[in-house]
Amino acid sequence: MKPTRRQLLTTMACAPLAPQILHSAPKATAFALIGDRYHNSDYIRSALSLNIQRDLKVSIDFTDETKLLNEETLTGYKMLIIHRDGMLWPDGYPDETSNAAWVATGKPKLISEPPVPTSPVKPRDWITSAQGKAVRKFVENGGVAMFFHNVTHVGLGDPDFRHVLGAAYAGHPPIRTFKVKVTNPNHPITKGVRDFVVTDEQHYMDYDKDRKHIFLETVNEDGLLFNKSTTAPGGWSYDYGKGRVCYLSPGHLLHVHRNPEYVKLQHNAIRWLLRQDS
Repeated sequence: MKPTRRQLLTTMACAPLAPQILHSAPKATAFALIGDRYHNSDYIRSALSLNIQRDLKVSIDFTDETKLLNEETLTGYKMLIIHRDGMLWPDGYPDETSNAAWVATGKPKLISEPPVPTSPVKPRDWITSAQGKAVRKFVENGGVAMFFHNVTHVGLGDPDFRHVLGAAYAGHPPIRTFKVKVTNPNHPITKGVRDFVVTDEQHYMDYDKDRKHIFLETVNEDGLLFNKSTTAPGGWSYDYGKGRVCYLSPGHLLHVHRNPEYVKLQHNAIRWLLRQDS
């Protein structure tokens, strides 16, 4: 006799549940930590999505949450990308003049009724010793790291991270026009790249590694000095343990990231990091 629908439902309800097999979604190729007070996440996401994700078909998971940079998160990724500085502002900003939404023309006065309470504010480093060690372990074990622009500031906050990056921030002048000059045309990352000019933050840093690894420098051709120099390292790369590291200093604006010669550099850098350059 054929069981009724009610009998079938009753039998199913009483039957033991089969164990569920949960499959986590595969990770992208790269994990990218981006965005800070002075560098809006959106332009960085737009730049890297175009230059790396679209052009090279390298998938990227983006975040601006610094706590997610840890050993557990990095497991399963091939590449780490960081394009942000080392500061968090837990008590707010001392002023808003550096924010992306600030309208400089006319210098408008900020009005709030009732007034916003004022209090002493200062930034704090977000990177922890555990995070620095996680980055170092990731690259030593075969992961690759692509560092951009203001990440040298993170190098001030942790010795392990600085050891991987190879430098620490030493400041920058106001946004101005300068040349990005290829100093090693034989490097795979500079292949086919010509000198180019951008209006950007010219970042200076204390560089720790052998200077033979530097393939790019930034030059203020108007003779304007910063830290008693018109030039600074603009890009370097090296093997690190089983992995690889590359740093490129331009990147304060989307307009800079989209410079055709800089796009070539980024393409070459990603291919070199992923060992696709041969």
